[in-house]
Amino acid sequence: MQAAIRTFNKNSFQKICKKLAAKDTHLGDIISRDGFPPMWTRPATFQTLILFILEQQVSLAAAYAAFKKLKEKIGFVTPAKILSLTDKELRACYFSRQKIIYARELARAIRRRELILKRLTHADEEGVRTTLIKIKGIGHWTVDVYLMHALQRTDLFPLGDIALVNSLKEVKKLPKDISKEEMLKIAEPWRPYRTIAAMILWHAYIKRRGIKLRE
Repeated sequence: MQAAIRTFNKNSFQKICKKLAAKDTHLGDIISRDGFPPMWTRPATFQTLILFILEQQVSLAAAYAAFKKLKEKIGFVTPAKILSLTDKELRACYFSRQKIIYARELARAIRRRELILKRLTHADEEGVRTTLIKIKGIGHWTVDVYLMHALQRTDLFPLGDIALVNSLKEVKKLPKDISKEEMLKIAEPWRPYRTIAAMILWHAYIKRRGIKLRE
């Protein structure tokens, strides 16, 4: 039997934040100090997946610079447009050699209809993960953030995300060498809303550092 698919939206997001704040004083302190986090969502599109590929293992500023350059060149990002660009043109948009390969593999999968993004909307988490992970360059972190931001699933906690891990350590005053297993135990009481807890922690991370997010 397929598990119920839980999602959040603009009507439920702050209510969930309040539930988490009532359950965890550290999360409550963040909201008291910094306000509610933005509801970071993106359309469930090829363009969004390209942005997430660009965000892999680099700073947000570097990823947004590359994404901005790409959009200035081709406008809305589609598989056909990605496949029409040469290596030189993609490198001029700050794509690394590996990310050129990843972007093209994703574009080809969609063009061949091996990947139909609309079908993921109603798939459970395991189904989404199994489908996306087959594509070269899409790993578990990319699947996690697609589930969180594009499909608005409520219970992801991507410990492959350095900013999230660092924020959790700061907020909870955890040792630097704490294991992922221990961090997951700390996040366990936030089920089934770990996605929103992660957004609160990202919000604290961004506010603490004065980071300005833009696309």
